[in-house]
Formats: sequence, structure tokens, C-alpha cells
Amino acid sequence: MPTSVNRPEVQRLLDEGAAVVEVLEASQYRAVHLPGAIHVPAWELTEQRMAGFDRHRPLIVYCFDTQ
Repeated sequence: MPTSVNRPEVQRLLDEGAAVVEVLEASQYRAVHLPGAIHVPAWELTEQRMAGFDRHRPLIVYCFDTQ
């Protein structure tokens, strides 16, 4: 179930082995992305695509808005 988290919680999750998925446009991802982040454009966040991730590992989904 999706849950919003703050920066300290993100850091804790990363320290515990969480994966990071960035749902940016391809050009945004190429220009700037978090180290180690996996690129999955938002329109590809399907159940089938997400089934490839370990359900026992926390998953941080990140996006930013440039506007």
C-alpha cells in the first residue's frame, strides 16, 4: 500500500536496502536522477511491470515536478 514518507524515513528505508524507482520522463531521468535509481516512466507502472520487484523489499517511488 502506498505511503508518503519524509526524508529521514527515506534514508532509513535506503539504509535497509530499499529500491528506488523514479517515474520521470526519459529526458528528465537522463538529466538528473538519484544514484542507483531505476527508471520506470509513470505510464509503465502497471501491475505486470511492478511484479518484477521483490515484494519483500521496500520500494520508494519518486517523482518531481519542475513547474
